[in-house]
Order: sequence, then C-alpha cells, then structure tokens
Amino acid sequence: MSIRRRHSVEHHHESDLEILHHDEDKLAELGYKQELNRSWSVLHNFGVSFSIISVVTGITTLFGYGLTVGGPAVMSVGWIIVTFMTIFVGLAMAEIVSAIPTSGGPYFWAATLAPKSQAPFWSWMTGWFNLLGQVAVTTGITFGCANLISTLCTINGNYTPTAARTIGIYAALLLSHGVVNTFGVNILRYLNNTSIVLHSLGVSAIAIAVLAKAPTHQSARFVFAKFNDATGEEGSTWGVRASPAYVAVCGILMSQYTITGFDASAHLSEETKKAEWSAPIGVMTSIIVSGVFGFFYLLALLFSIQDFDRTVGSDYGQPVLQIFVDVFGVDGAIVLMTLVIICVWHCGLFSLTSNSRMMFGFSRDGGLPQIFHRVDPQFKCPIYTVWLAAFLAFLLALPSLGSSVAFAAATSIATIGLYISYGLPILIGLMYPGLFEKGPFNLGMASRPVAAIACTWIMFISVVFCLPTANPVTSQTLNYTVVAVGIILFFALGSWFLWARKWFTGPIRQVDGREVVVGAEDPAMIVEEKS
Repeated sequence: MSIRRRHSVEHHHESDLEILHHDEDKLAELGYKQELNRSWSVLHNFGVSFSIISVVTGITTLFGYGLTVGGPAVMSVGWIIVTFMTIFVGLAMAEIVSAIPTSGGPYFWAATLAPKSQAPFWSWMTGWFNLLGQVAVTTGITFGCANLISTLCTINGNYTPTAARTIGIYAALLLSHGVVNTFGVNILRYLNNTSIVLHSLGVSAIAIAVLAKAPTHQSARFVFAKFNDATGEEGSTWGVRASPAYVAVCGILMSQYTITGFDASAHLSEETKKAEWSAPIGVMTSIIVSGVFGFFYLLALLFSIQDFDRTVGSDYGQPVLQIFVDVFGVDGAIVLMTLVIICVWHCGLFSLTSNSRMMFGFSRDGGLPQIFHRVDPQFKCPIYTVWLAAFLAFLLALPSLGSSVAFAAATSIATIGLYISYGLPILIGLMYPGLFEKGPFNLGMASRPVAAIACTWIMFISVVFCLPTANPVTSQTLNYTVVAVGIILFFALGSWFLWARKWFTGPIRQVDGREVVVGAEDPAMIVEEKS
C-alpha cells in the first residue's frame, strides 16, 4: 500500500478498510484505477438520484403543462402509472449496476453486455444518447429554476420577464453550479444531506401547509376524474379538438420527466462505498421514495386549487404560484416559492455533478477528447467536464429566445435521451443473456420479464414525447424534441460509420499504466502506452 493511501485510511476502522479495498478491487476488475474520492455512503448515493429526480422540480415547473394537457385526471392517475412502470426500468438498471458499478454508467453496461464484436458500436450509441439526456436534464432543471425566479419577481408587479432576462438568470445559476462543483467537491455530500432534508421534510411541510390552510378543497372526483384537453377553445394551444387518448399520453410527460435522472447513482458509483450494493439501492429507493413524496405533493396542490380557470390562466404564468397566493396571500406565497426554488437549485447542482461524471467516464474511454479525462489533483474533481456540461446546457436553452415551447421540448429531450440510454443496455442484456456475471442485486428468474416490460415502456414514451402538443405546428410551436433526438441519432450513426468505428474500441482498461481494450485476452490488444 502506498504512503498516501495508508495515510488516507489510517483513521478508518478495519471494516472500512476492507470495504475500500473491495471497491477498488472491483473497479480494477472492470479495468479502472481509483481516481475519484470514494467517500460517499449509500445515503449520499440515494440522495444524489433523489435530488435529481426532485419531485418538487418536475411537478412545479410542469404543473401548468399538466393542467392543460390532460388536466388533473391525467396528472394524478398518470403519476401512479408512470411510477409503477418506472420501477421496472429501475429494477433492470439496478441489477446491471450491481454487477458493473462504474462512472460511465449505461454506455459501459452496453459494451459489457453486448458480444465483443458489437460492444464498441452499442457503447458509442448509448454514450451519446446518455450524454444528450444528461445535458437536457440539466437544462430542464436549471432553466425551470430560472423561470421560477423570473416569475416570482413579477409578483409585486415591478418586473417584466423577457426571454433574454430569463436566459441571463439561467446563465448565473449554471455559473453557481459550476463553481460549487469545481471548488466545493468536498462539501457536495453535505449539500446532499441538505437536499435530502429539503426534498423530503421541506416538500412534506409545503404539502401539509397548503392542505391545512386552503379555504376550500376540490373533490376527489375533480382530482382523479377531471379531464381537460384544452381543445376547441379560444386561445387553446391545440387549436382543434384532439383525441382524448392523444392528449392523455402527451400529458404524462410531467410525471415521466420528473421521475428521471436516477442513473446518477451509477455515475457516482466510483465515489460510493460498497458500490455493488449502494448503487442499486440508490436507484430503487430514489424512484420509490420520489414516487411517494411526489404523489403527496401533487395531490396537495390539486386538492387546494381554489379556482381552476384562474389557476390555469394565472396572471403570474405559474399555476403553483397562483395556488400559493390564493391560499397564503402574496407574502406567504413568496416564502413558499423561495423554498421551492432552493430545492430546484440543489436539483440542478447535482444534475451537473452527475452529468460531469458521465462525461468523465466517456472521455476516459475515448468517446470525448482526452482533455476531458483530467481529474484536478487538489479538488479530486473532473473540472473540464463540469464546465463542458454547463456550456452545453446553456446552448440547449438558447432556442427559448425564439420558441414558446422550448422548455417543454427540453424536458422531452431529457426524458427520451436518458430513457433510450437506459433501455439500450437493458435490451442488449435481454438479447444476449449470460454474457456477464450478475452482482449481489440479482432478480433471478424475474430478470428477463422485468427487462422486457422496461424496454416496452421506454419504446412507448420515446414515441409519444416526440408528438406535437400544439396545433397548428409553426416555428414557434414546433416540438423540437424530434429534431434534437434526430440530430444525435444522425450524428452518432454517421460519425460511427465515417470515422469512429476505425478507432473507438469501447471501454478501455487501465492496467499498470497501460490502456487495454476491455475483454481483451491477447496482450497484443494493448493500444496505448501511457506516459
């Protein structure tokens, strides 16, 4: 053991030493040396995914979308259906991450689960979809936070929000997240604890307060049966009457977008102790706990709506703020919305953390330029990928300067991009069973049925979230999700066949200072001598 390593663990108990040794040995089996600071517990690992799912973020920012695209019935019942189906996706992912706990996450899984001849192709495709989804999630969260701040500033009538001002707030938020992720990596786990408290006790307190203070409450029939397709009405975003089924499947975007980003538990696995158990537990508990807290928060808001038409057409442009004002008055609404914004800020912070770790892993394996595979020796942080993630997230939000549906499109891109990257390794494992040794979290005989259900659901949502939610479709109302996803698909496939297939070998082993293709048994497969 090196002097540095001996000093770093001298205050640990023997059991902690054994856990650290086991985690590093497991990482070495997968082909990597320990470069990041492994100090996170299972609670921290759960907390990152829980913070990125952030039910208060998804529900609050897309509440208006939900009210007009399906209404309360689709929001409440849709939440139950989406949570139930997402558990199958989570179970399939948890089984994989238990066996393959690396920062790369889905793209590394795809390479490991596929036959060796196909591993580089599937790794390349999965990596780029995961990268798109990660960037879009960061965009959706932090741009949503900027919108909430901009909206809250209008509550006293002295501020007029514009697209340019919102972009300015958004840039400042990304800057704050980048700075904390760069210089405050050692305090991230403490901020994680704060985030867990805010997203559990804080959100519960808001929900209870709203229910307790509301002058009147809506009926259960309203919450679970009122369908609002917003069609055939003057000023409707649809323009013409749409099929209720069409509206309903579009309306579940609020729920599905909210319960996403739980691959963060995988991306943080190289910084988590006992990762083979902690990462899959982080995936599953974040989905289930978020489902419960989110349902409670959603019901509290729906039951506390005082006037449906006024809430939908709120002068503030934010239905949740309108509910707070109706229930607590202006001053109370400012306090509650400030708490919500703090929660969303934490969500964006850890989304950037997860995003940067995915890019770090992808760069380490050649999917991005090697400059992004650099860990700052002082802060133990991949600083280059932190700022690359922030920059790309800023670029993705720029269409909001000219599009009224840009935010909804960003959430669709995030949902589709991430879920495709989740689904590809699950599908590969379904097609080629038995190509990897399962970890401690093992579904046994249920593995293949769970994977089949997960893949079916992912294919379904990948189609419906590309559908237009406004009619007529113009440059202002285009759902550019299909454009962004199409560009990534075209780029990933085109770049693969034109040049990437000539050099991208998939995940690369780091062995005694040398880089070796994962799965290579012949020493001749060594591809580069590291300096």
